[in-house]
Parts: sequence; C-alpha cells; structure tokens
Amino acid sequence: MQTFVADQMGREVFFNIPPRRIVSLVPSQTELLNYLGLDEEVVGITKFCIHPGSWLKTKTKVGGTKNFSLEKIIQLNPDLVIGNKEENILEGISILEKKVPVWMSDISNLSEALWMIRTIGNITCQSEKANELATKIEAEASVLSKSEKKFRVLYLIWQNPFMAAGHQTFINDLLTNVCGFENALPPELTRYPQLSENDMKTCRPDLVLLSSEPYPFKQKHIPAIQMILPHTRILPVNGEMFSWYGSRLLLAIPFFHQLIADINSDYN
Repeated sequence: MQTFVADQMGREVFFNIPPRRIVSLVPSQTELLNYLGLDEEVVGITKFCIHPGSWLKTKTKVGGTKNFSLEKIIQLNPDLVIGNKEENILEGISILEKKVPVWMSDISNLSEALWMIRTIGNITCQSEKANELATKIEAEASVLSKSEKKFRVLYLIWQNPFMAAGHQTFINDLLTNVCGFENALPPELTRYPQLSENDMKTCRPDLVLLSSEPYPFKQKHIPAIQMILPHTRILPVNGEMFSWYGSRLLLAIPFFHQLIADINSDYN
C-alpha cells in the first residue's frame, strides 16, 4: 500500500508502507533503525554507519554521507531512503529523489530529534518501540541536573582551520538547553564557523570541549590549544554523545550527567 508523509524539510514523500528495503545515509539514524529491529529491512548504509558493528560488516555500503553512490543505491532497489539535510549534500539528494523515495530529517534541537524518532517509527511500522524510546529520552533529559554554573563552552569539531559548533545546531541545543552551559561563540555565529586563534581568545571560554568527530581530537591535541588559551580547561569528549540524534541519546543523557558533575566538582 502506498502512502505519503511530510518529512522535516516539509516535503511530501510517497512510498510503500511498510518499506521493505531501506537505505540509510546517516549514521545516527542507521543506529536508530537497528534499535527498532529493522535488520531485514535495512539493505544499505554508509561507510560511516559504525553502529551496530555487525551491520558495518554485513550491509551494502553505498559510499559516504556526502559522496554516496547513486548507482549503488538504485541497484539496491529501495522502497525508501532516509537522509538528513545537514549530513547529506542536497544536490545528490535532489538527483536521488527523482528515482526513489527519499525522507529527510532536519534537526537542530532535542525536540526535533524526538519528532524524527517517532516519525521514523511510524513510517517503518515500529511506532510503539519508537514512542517508548522518545518518551524515555525526553523524561531522562527533563530531570537531568544542569550545570550549577553557566560555563562558557567552546565546542571544537575541526582544526586546520579550527571550526566550532555555533548557535542553531543540535550540539548547541544539547550544550545549552540540556546541559546548562553557555555557548562561548557570539549569537550571530551559527552553524559551524571557522575561527582564528584570535577569535578563540576573544570568545573567552571557561572550557573547551574537543569533539572526537568529525575531527578525531585526542589528548595529544590539548597542548597546542592550551598555548592559545592558557587559562582555559580543555577536555576531549565523545562527539557521538553531542551530535548523534537517534537511539544514542539513551547513552548521552547519563554521559552528560557525569560530565556536568566532573566539571562542576573541579570548580568547587
């Protein structure tokens, strides 16, 4: 039976329900599809869809999130392709959607992530499990004890050049509205701006968080950044907890709880 549903970009997507052959172009949404028990339905993923590890070994890889192979996807004959506005290049999506149904998410805050979880549950006929997941995440986030102090946080995602998570991003929403920190970037800097060393100094961050993705920041990168910001505490963090907006959020909330406690204890 064919139906249509609006995606998060406001597009009407027509597809067969339930979809029997799904291609996922976003790692966090791939993990969500696995959580919903869609092992047989998912036939294609990207090379960056590392969770679950078993799927990375057994599912057809269609390329990356940006440079996915149109030919490989079409050969899989999917009923539905699931992508994301930020993760995937819209030029490629525009070509792909002329050949197969493509449902796109567009997520900049926790509420939109929960809407995405529930909607993907509905369109894959796994609404009960998806609703339970979203309700649990929402409940745990609502009782998370936010930081006692509004630390000014600079969240770095890249170097050479340095890039940070700005306002109007999912990362910013988790940092500010969920954890209770303050984004050290000025409000007019949205998305992922490039920063000079002087820009970083001007931000006057209390804390720099070095994300493990997309750039793989590690402990060894701290000294060079400490030279720029000698009085700022610098911590490497698991980037999946701040940027994956599917079932990984179940792990993210306890992670934030421990991170907030550790940071506050160091300043008491």
